[in-house]
This record gives sequence, C-alpha cells and structure tokens, in this order.
Amino acid sequence: MTVLSTTRWTELIDAVRESGQYPTTAEAERVTRVVLSALGGHVTGDERVDLARALPEEAARVVASQIPAPRPLTAAEFVDAIAARIQGATPATARWDVSSVLSVLPGLVGDDLVDRVLAQLPPGYALLFGRAELTPAA
Repeated sequence: MTVLSTTRWTELIDAVRESGQYPTTAEAERVTRVVLSALGGHVTGDERVDLARALPEEAARVVASQIPAPRPLTAAEFVDAIAARIQGATPATARWDVSSVLSVLPGLVGDDLVDRVLAQLPPGYALLFGRAELTPAA
C-alpha cells in the first residue's frame, strides 16, 4: 500500500509540475505542500475527511494536520496568504501556484468531492480550481 501511496504522491507532484510548468520536481512539491496545507485549514467536516481519503497518503497528512481556520478566507485572501508563505511570491505568482495545485485535484479526487468542497468555501474559489464561477440567476 505504501508503494501505491508513494506512486500516487509522485503522480500528484508530476501533475502539479506540468500544470504550473515548474522547472523542478522540488519546486512543484514545495508549492503543493503550501497550498494543500492552507486548503486543509479551510475545509472542514466530512469534506475534509473525504478529501484526505481521496488524496495520496503524503498529501492527506498535509491536509488533515491543519488546524481549522478561525474564519474562511475569501479566494483573494487565500491567495494573499499563500503569497506570504512562499518566499519571493507576489499575488500574481501565488495565484498561479494555487491554481496549479487546485486545478489538478478534480482529476484526482473527483468532481463530486470538489463540488462539495467548493460549497463550503466562499465565492471565488471555483476559478482557483480551474472552473467557471457559476452564480444563480436572480
């Protein structure tokens, strides 16, 4: 089972590296850890448990080990928080990093789980997951 988890972790990092066009695997892994740890603080309840179950073991530990955030950040605040955690990052590069990680999750964990996660988060996160932000008609 550990081999499968290790392989899945490697596949996740490879997908992020390709998505974000990172020059090294180490950079893709660093960005993945930062983004997933931040996300782990914002997803709670069954969605957090199911997300951790669906992710490779290493990624699941990153998500599950986070203390829940005192309040959900807006998507822009989330990106700013990532920028503050990555040396030399700007809001633009942090947005790229966040999208590079989150946009690979639907293919890994499934659209239904991503829909449930997005339902928990404030408006604006769908774009970070590579989706259109749909709003109900008035």
